Amino acid sequence: MSVEPKRASEWTIHGERVIDDTRRAVLSIADVELPDGVRFEQYVLRVPGAAMVVVVDDEQRVLMMWRHRFVINRWVWELPGGYLDPDEDPMVCAAREVEEETGWRPRAIEKLIGFQPMVGTIDQDNVVYLARGADFTRSAPDINEAERIAWIPLHEVRQHIADGMIVGAGSVSGLLAVLLLKAAGEL
Repeated sequence: MSVEPKRASEWTIHGERVIDDTRRAVLSIADVELPDGVRFEQYVLRVPGAAMVVVVDDEQRVLMMWRHRFVINRWVWELPGGYLDPDEDPMVCAAREVEEETGWRPRAIEKLIGFQPMVGTIDQDNVVYLARGADFTRSAPDINEAERIAWIPLHEVRQHIADGMIVGAGSVSGLLAVLLLKAAGEL
């Protein structure tokens, strides 16, 4: 295995100490040095991976959840999804979360995009999948997850994002990727 040589603009990490370690996050402080020699401490948050799904039905509607997010104290539309369990396949997690949170079982799922939500501070692999259709399971969705579940017309999504009704990084990224597919005639 070859090691890529260090680049001139690469930061040097001298160490990292854990401040708090929980089931859902590890907060640490890294001792870093910039290429010009300036050295400082940077907070780093390491979070388990997450998976979400854009479920699009035959009528070009997207399955979404209306929920309150206490951290920002707002009601927003979100895609179903959640944290991966240890060693869980992201696609399995994505399908499980859709069914648990909405009562719908997605049909064939394919990877849409992967992203990191805030690469300067947070390390969290996120994957958004696309499901073309879903079957209602008659299972009641988890009351703790959402106030209501709805199928939102795809043509309304861009306006909901512009109006601040869809704000989560995973939801925005996944929905914009689907809108690009639609514009390219691939949806």
